[in-house]
This record gives sequence, structure tokens and C-alpha cells, in this order.
Amino acid sequence: MTSILTLHHLEYSQSFRVLWMLEELKLPYELKVYARDSKTMAAPDDYKLLSPLGTAPVITHGDLVLAESSAIMDYILDSAPENSLRPKETSADRARYLFWWHASQGSMMPLQLMTTVLTISQKRLPLLMRPFVKLYIKGLNDLFIEPRLNRLLELAERDLAEAPWFGGQNLSAADFLIAFNLIVGAERDMITAAKHPRCMEWIAKMKALPSFASATEKDGRDSMALSY
Repeated sequence: MTSILTLHHLEYSQSFRVLWMLEELKLPYELKVYARDSKTMAAPDDYKLLSPLGTAPVITHGDLVLAESSAIMDYILDSAPENSLRPKETSADRARYLFWWHASQGSMMPLQLMTTVLTISQKRLPLLMRPFVKLYIKGLNDLFIEPRLNRLLELAERDLAEAPWFGGQNLSAADFLIAFNLIVGAERDMITAAKHPRCMEWIAKMKALPSFASATEKDGRDSMALSY
């Protein structure tokens, strides 16, 4: 990298995984931390100048401004071709890596985000409306969200029985990308030791990495998840 990359890190957001991967790679970078609005929990105005939707993460690198977790992480990996976090095209683990790399954001995250939005919406509705909306949300969860999320987690359990990491035999960027999904999912009881023991073992292994401790110290928060 010819100039220092800056991670614009919004507290309690998906940008934690970019911070974590940067720590694992030991690449030079600058960190700018942004606090959420205490009432709305939205990103501050100066952050929205970089990310109009107020979503995280965002990086700047010279004249480049780039959003979206997987795009940022791919960009970082492209800038450090000697890294070992992306299986080579000829690797037997390449297809598995690509599946979980895309499933993390394309399939799992939308389901989890939908659950979060529905929960927050229900809590903020007038009291008289909540019982009716609660029934609607339960139906949506039972018929659509939970069956799909459970199938993904069942597949994760099977894959982790065959190889220790989501990228296959070795730790990969796919593990750092899906880490937000699984760790937050465990904190919100979407993932449990009773139903998903291998996922919980994987979470413990990820949190035992020295890069998790250093990223957590720089993040300065007890959790990467937004409380609601």
C-alpha cells in the first residue's frame, strides 16, 4: 500500500470485522472511531459524509472511499497479496471459501438484519399496535426467517465437522467476515450450544485469536453488537 488506509469505524457495527482482520494481517492503518447518536443510535453527520446511508464499515485510502464489508476486505486482501487468508484458485478449499464468503453477507446477514429491524420496530410501536404486530412478526419468523437461517446454520455445523474453519483447513477471510454474524447471533440466542455446538466451538476459537484481543482493545466496547 502506497498510502495509509484509514478505517472509519462506527461503534457497535459490522466494521469490527474489518478492524479484526487488519489486526490479524498486521497491516499499517489508521483508525477513526465514530460514536452513534445516543437517542437514535444512528451514525453521526460527519460519518454520513463518507457513507450517505450511515452504514459501516467505510475505508479511505488516498482518493478512494469504499463501503461494504466484503468489498473492503477483498480490497485489503488484494493490496496484500502475500496474505494467507484467501485460498488460492487451485486450493481444494477454494469453493468452500467462496460459498461462505458470499453466504455470510448475501444470505445470512439479511435474515439476521430482518430480525433486528422487526424487533426494534415492535418495541417502538404504540402499545395498542404491539399485540397485532407481534403476531405478524411471529408468523414471518416461523414461516420465512427461522427456517432459512436454521438451514444455513445446519450447513455450518456439517461443514465445521469436516474442517475447522469456514474457509476449510486454514483460517481465512471468510471466518472474519462471518464472525460478526455468528458472534452477534450467539449473543442474541439465535445460535446456542445445544443446537449449534460446532459453531459455538468455532466462536471460542475465533475469540482466542490474539487479533481479537487487540481489535477489542482498539474498539473499546464490550460487544460488537448494537443493543436494542
